[in-house]
Formats: sequence, C-alpha cells, structure tokens
Amino acid sequence: ESVNMTSLVVEQRKTGWDVLLGVLLVIAGFIVLGDTVLATVVSVLLLGWLTLVSGILALAAALFRIGRPGFWSAALSGGLLTVLGLMILRNVGVAALTLTLIAGALFLVSGVTRLVVAAENHAHRWVLLFGGLVSTALGLIVLFNIVAATYTLLGILLGVQLLVDGLMIMLIGRAHVTAVPASIDV
Repeated sequence: ESVNMTSLVVEQRKTGWDVLLGVLLVIAGFIVLGDTVLATVVSVLLLGWLTLVSGILALAAALFRIGRPGFWSAALSGGLLTVLGLMILRNVGVAALTLTLIAGALFLVSGVTRLVVAAENHAHRWVLLFGGLVSTALGLIVLFNIVAATYTLLGILLGVQLLVDGLMIMLIGRAHVTAVPASIDV
C-alpha cells in the first residue's frame, strides 16, 4: 500500500521578477540615501500609524467576541497595540532610538548568518561573504554609535542595506519553494 505525501523542495534560482525586485530595491536605496533624516522620520511615523490602526481594528474585532473565548486576549492585544501606536506617534525620537537599536541588532544577526552560510555555500561564497561583511559592519556601527545613529545613521544604514539586498537578489535570486508529490510504499 502506498501513502501519498508532499515534500518541499527549496532551490535557489533567479527569475526576471527577482531581477526587477533587485532593481527596485537598489532604486529605493538611492532614494533613502538622498534624505536619510526624512526617511527615518517617515518610517517611524508609518510604523506608528500602522500600529495604531492595527490596534484599533483589533479592538473593534474583539467587540464581536464579547462573551466568547478569545475576547480578553483580542481586547488586550488590541489595547496594547493602540497604546504602542500612540506612544510611537507622540515620541518619534524615542521610537527612532528604539528602532535604531533593533535595526543594529538585525543587521548584525543578518550579517553573521550570511557569513556562516558563505562558509557552507561554495557556489555563491563571495556574494554572501560581501553581503555578510557589509551587514555585520552596519550592525556594529549602529550599536557602537547609538546616539549619533538615531536619525541620520539609521537612514544611511537602511539605504545601504536596500542597495546590498537589491544587488544580492539581482546576482543570485531568491529561494523558491515548490511542493513535490511523493508516494511512500508501506
């Protein structure tokens, strides 16, 4: 008797859409680098508004769950998101500092991960090594210059990261996952 199952195959390939995405990321990187302070403030305000609207929507959705399981968790999460959104919008500087810390940590982790993958991946070693070194350096720069980084450096790092990601996607593409039917004889 055979059992039908599905296995996932992950392969690295570059399509025309990957090249287009890479070009768009490079263009976005240059735009961000054109005015780093504005890019930082706009991204913080966008995050604040998205968080506030998400919180309000979650609170509205919780009203439809009154008296049913999940009401309190939905209401609490909606309330917390609403408060967080208001705090971000009222304290853009503090939010920018917090995002700068998070960005520095993410750049550092991303860079170290790429360096580890570069050691294991012979086909794209130099591209991954370059991307890993750039991301690691960006993360360390942010974390060691946090006060100076709050407005200008965050925008610079975001722009450079967009450029590097765009170039990497144009050069090596993205991982594509496909489901392949497989049967196992029992």
